[in-house]
Amino acid sequence: MSEVKVKNHEIVIPGDILAEGTLKYGEGVIRRGNLYYSTIVGLFQDKGDFIQVKALKGKYIPRPGDLVIGKVIEVGLTNWIVDVGSPYMAVLSANNATEKRFDPVKDDARRIFNVGDIILTKIISFDRTRDPQIITNERGLGKLRSGRLVEIEAAHIPRVIGKKGTMINMVKRLTRTQIITGQNGRIWVQGKKVEDELKAIETIKKIELEAHTQGLTDRIREMLSNGQEENEV
Repeated sequence: MSEVKVKNHEIVIPGDILAEGTLKYGEGVIRRGNLYYSTIVGLFQDKGDFIQVKALKGKYIPRPGDLVIGKVIEVGLTNWIVDVGSPYMAVLSANNATEKRFDPVKDDARRIFNVGDIILTKIISFDRTRDPQIITNERGLGKLRSGRLVEIEAAHIPRVIGKKGTMINMVKRLTRTQIITGQNGRIWVQGKKVEDELKAIETIKKIELEAHTQGLTDRIREMLSNGQEENEV
């Protein structure tokens, strides 16, 4: 016989007793004897015979295959050091940056990416024994231009995206913007009008703030739909 001690979607902290008995458990949960404890600050999720805690805060830890938005902080002869919002700086080597052959004698790395550039990139390897390796030489990756960067907790990115992309697609449509979400908590917003970009950013921040609440999709839809009606008056 198992007993869950906290409500579904309740915020818990390290040391909170979550359940007692025999259950399957995932991230953010540790078992001691017959009791299950939270190991992080997060949102408790009860899925019947499976429990877990989704982190609400914490630094992004790179994983191979992750699409992330980075900031170039240093340019070398044949590589770039990129801040991806992690405790570990990422390294972009010249052969992973462009499809063209790079000659450090003739070519200037700063003409490809310079300090301060915001880039869309992908993690290709990381094992904590060496810094993450990233690439920009695949289709759709590279320097991001004419837009605005917003940063949220990486743990909230799935909520911003929503199931099958429902939340992010709704925000794009109702704010008339293009939005790129990085799995490291960075989001790029681009619209034809400044007010559209600012509305999208305001919406993203609201989703982050209320990520743990129910009925959020309906509230966001109502907020954006009302805003559209006011603009049309």
